[in-house]
Amino acid sequence: MSFGLTFDKILIILVIAIFLVGPDRLPGYAAQLARLTRSLRDMANGAKDRMREEMGPEFDEVDWAKLDPRKYDPRRIIRDALLEESPSDPVPAGPTTPARSTATAYELRQRRLGKGPVPPYDAEAT
Repeated sequence: MSFGLTFDKILIILVIAIFLVGPDRLPGYAAQLARLTRSLRDMANGAKDRMREEMGPEFDEVDWAKLDPRKYDPRRIIRDALLEESPSDPVPAGPTTPARSTATAYELRQRRLGKGPVPPYDAEAT
């Protein structure tokens, strides 16, 4: 979460901030920053404690890494939803398709549903 800032850029920003703030007010601002950081940490810990208190023992059983938004991949979610067997689908007689293939989710869905007639194409409408 460095927002693309390298160590050199952060150092330059700090030096400029020291010159702008000045040596007289710098200790006060540093103390305010420390208080702000401490209060944010206490708020986060309080929220975590409250969640643990309200959820009970289930809080420790949750796989938080699985809920990480950085691992969100809409393509995988859509592919899994398209390949998911619904209760009304007939069970295949044998292993006709491998668990994972190189075909797209659309192609696999078309294979499962069967190819139908080609829908009409209106060149003027598109």
